[in-house]
Amino acid sequence: MANDKEFVKEVTPQAVDFSQWYLDVVLKAELMDYAPVKGCMAIRPYGYAIWENIQQLLGGRIKATGHKNAYFPLFIPQSLLQKEAEHVEGFAPEVALVTRGGGEELAEKLVVRPTSEAIICSMYAKWIQSWRDLPLLINQWCNVVRWEKNTRPFLRTSEFLWQEGHTVHATEDEAEAETLQMLGVYQDFVENELAIPVVAGRKTEKEKFAGALRTYSIEALMSDGRALQAGTSHNLGQHFARVFEIQFQDKDDELKYAWQTSWGVSTRLIGALIMVHGDDRGLKMPPRVAPVQVVLVPILMKKKKEEVLNKARELAARFNGKLRLELDDREGYSPGWKFNEWEMKGVPLRLEIGPRDLENGGVTAVRRDTGEKSFVAEGDLMQQLPLILQDIQENLFEQARQFRQENTRHAEDFDNFRNIISEKRGFVLAHWCGDAACEEKIKEQTKATIRCLPLKELDGVEGPCICCYKGRGKKAYFARAY
Repeated sequence: MANDKEFVKEVTPQAVDFSQWYLDVVLKAELMDYAPVKGCMAIRPYGYAIWENIQQLLGGRIKATGHKNAYFPLFIPQSLLQKEAEHVEGFAPEVALVTRGGGEELAEKLVVRPTSEAIICSMYAKWIQSWRDLPLLINQWCNVVRWEKNTRPFLRTSEFLWQEGHTVHATEDEAEAETLQMLGVYQDFVENELAIPVVAGRKTEKEKFAGALRTYSIEALMSDGRALQAGTSHNLGQHFARVFEIQFQDKDDELKYAWQTSWGVSTRLIGALIMVHGDDRGLKMPPRVAPVQVVLVPILMKKKKEEVLNKARELAARFNGKLRLELDDREGYSPGWKFNEWEMKGVPLRLEIGPRDLENGGVTAVRRDTGEKSFVAEGDLMQQLPLILQDIQENLFEQARQFRQENTRHAEDFDNFRNIISEKRGFVLAHWCGDAACEEKIKEQTKATIRCLPLKELDGVEGPCICCYKGRGKKAYFARAY
């Protein structure tokens, strides 16, 4: 018989070493495994099921806003990427090159895409001729390669999965509206489906995407007090259009350069799920993206074993197609071992049925978020289970929101700012004058960066810069980040 406490014993407590806790959980919950290539991972079925649910739920939102899916090549001619100098400089340290193919030296090196602006812009230049071709709203789901030196599963790997939208518009106002619309789509998705509260805002010039006019992001706070950029949306202006000659004949018969956007989220959202909701017993999955929403564990004893098993199978069949419910009737594992395994995997709700539950005409329900137990009569299951799952979803969001609120602090001077960052972490709100030199000095001395300039003004009041005290500006969100 397997050791009931094996799963918990093999996970480092968060308070001891949060980074090791994270690595223990992703392995023990069977989300991924390390691949033979340094910095790469194999995403296991349970982990990939989370990504599939993200694709389905976010993909539906993207299509609802008029975007269509397409696919573009993995390989980009090096000369094509080098057409845009600022873009190349931004990605140069991370670019992987293919120099040989079919046993022969390639006439031109190929870049393995770090992002797709160059290859997509070259196609858009062919496809767009007239104002009638606009707006062009395309999205793709694909893999990306960035040769990272320091990697961590899901958060930063040499190869990762993502979604990237690329749109083309006739005017700057249309491009800006698109950029902010997709930022709103991301915020709605992350908060309502992943149960992670985020701050939406604009990146500084130093932190914006290479080649963009403006970059916006949603920023989340992990339970170790570090921030995570959960999604970005870029107004690319006409920069790439001028480089790649994306022009259109407008209604006034003038030839004009187009305005573009790009936006994306990646498998780092899975990392965010782990770090926002997880605890020392493993994952806590929000029901809406959980691969398994409900696990049914029959308590099999000699007395009434077949009756209990038959009832468990009957209940599982009843919910087929209605909930993501899994019946765990494996032999050779004790109920306690199964409980530990499913808790580690973060299944939102566990149902237990044994001889006593059978006699009472129902099941025992155990919530992963609170550990609360309750008895649910068989006749009430169809109505009660969705309600319990919805309550778990809302509770996980509220717990994360409260944590963020308790760990968001205001700093009035640089000493206070430095103390908060080093001792308490979390988000720090402080006035910033807008000078890049102050931004860099803060980063050098505290390792904190400006996460974003919030779109929703906090109070609208300008104050002296936390760094130089001379210039004045509005408050920005600072934090140490992944």
